[in-house]
Amino acid sequence: MKDFGYDVSDYRDIDPMFGTLADFDALLKRAHKLNLRIIIDLVLSHTSDQHSWFAESRKNKTNPKADWYVWADEKNGGPPNNWVSVFGGPAWTFDETRGQYYLHNFLTEQPDLNFHNPQVQDAVLETARFWLERGVDGFRLDVVNFYFHDKNLRDNPPRTQGSQFATQFEGDDPYSRQQHLFDKSQPENLAFIERFRVLMDEYPNRFTVGEIGDDHPNERAAEYTRGNQRLNTCYNTAMMSGAHKELTAAMIRTPIEEFMRNGESWPSWAFSNHDVVRAASRWHGSGDGFSHDPQLSKMLISLLGALYGTVFMYQGEELGLPEAKLQHKDLRDPWGIRLYPQWQGRDGCRTPLPWNDIPPKSWLPVPETHKDLNVARQEKDPGSTLNFTRKFLKKRKKQPTLQSGDIHFIDTDDEKLLVFTRTSGKQTLLCIFNLGTEEKIYEGKILGPYGFSLLGS
Repeated sequence: MKDFGYDVSDYRDIDPMFGTLADFDALLKRAHKLNLRIIIDLVLSHTSDQHSWFAESRKNKTNPKADWYVWADEKNGGPPNNWVSVFGGPAWTFDETRGQYYLHNFLTEQPDLNFHNPQVQDAVLETARFWLERGVDGFRLDVVNFYFHDKNLRDNPPRTQGSQFATQFEGDDPYSRQQHLFDKSQPENLAFIERFRVLMDEYPNRFTVGEIGDDHPNERAAEYTRGNQRLNTCYNTAMMSGAHKELTAAMIRTPIEEFMRNGESWPSWAFSNHDVVRAASRWHGSGDGFSHDPQLSKMLISLLGALYGTVFMYQGEELGLPEAKLQHKDLRDPWGIRLYPQWQGRDGCRTPLPWNDIPPKSWLPVPETHKDLNVARQEKDPGSTLNFTRKFLKKRKKQPTLQSGDIHFIDTDDEKLLVFTRTSGKQTLLCIFNLGTEEKIYEGKILGPYGFSLLGS
């Protein structure tokens, strides 16, 4: 739990703080009775430093798992190369026991597995099989393009432009100052993804979604889903990164068109997730980072649901939750603790869902700005963001054009006016979105601040 479960010490068990395998099986059985599907997060690029594999690997250079992690000798009295961790600092830590450096793209407690070793590939595939046999409906593959590294450990060259992956400190942190040519997104990864797909195809109606973090996220997402031999879909930070603190037409249009230029693949899009500032605050006109506007939240729900591809809605978006403002004493995210007050980390989007007026006992406090937006109150308000979301999603589910129709963007001279069509068969929907706080007019249609319209023909 150094990184809230993304540092796995046992791939085939449930952390006792959450229950047991029997509890998981009961959850799965009940969900399936309710026609719900359970997709679990598989973190395969790295383990915890408490994993038995790493404990054995670090003993010496000749043990059976000596080559299961990425080990390297020092170079010029320091780390093997210039790679840096996403969370800050070098991507290498010296291990006194083994007398070598090990690679960690994230926390020092998260050593990277060596996917160049076929035994590692076999082991993680058997991990996936373990959960498929239990009946899970698929996997979210964490940082799926991080599995392989450059065998020659070549230095990354410096960057001339910011990275789309560095979600908060665009161009201002060491990670964003490098071109990530050698520490991730290696060509060998595609062959492993195809091995993973072969396994998935043994189990009908299962689903894979990969998380992409790359300098060119749309190209990688298209590449990792191309054809019928890789992942079903991938999502990335293209619409969530720190570079996009203002909502504009290009911010939505560009990644979709980039993705579509890279061949026949199925995209996924998200405006928020557990790693970035909530969209309701990030794109709010005040710019203070913690405000929101219910109309903005409703417009974002409609916009996300109108895009070509699979929709990923982060918990709280259906309530219009803004980013939570936390005190340093309340922080739990090691990334945020290290960088505060420059950034409070990811805890601001990870506070618990407010179900009612009773504050839950949890790892993070519920901010005052969330209390009036709780589920119980919004259910009683016909005009609430929650009830709007429910109605919109029900309509979308009955609208094939919004689910799978083609998308075509229409040029406008206004960066705050986004217009596109969705077409399926004989039906075309004209989708118009005002992304700003000033009134807009498009072909006689008046849209107020954050207004929108989906017109059928």
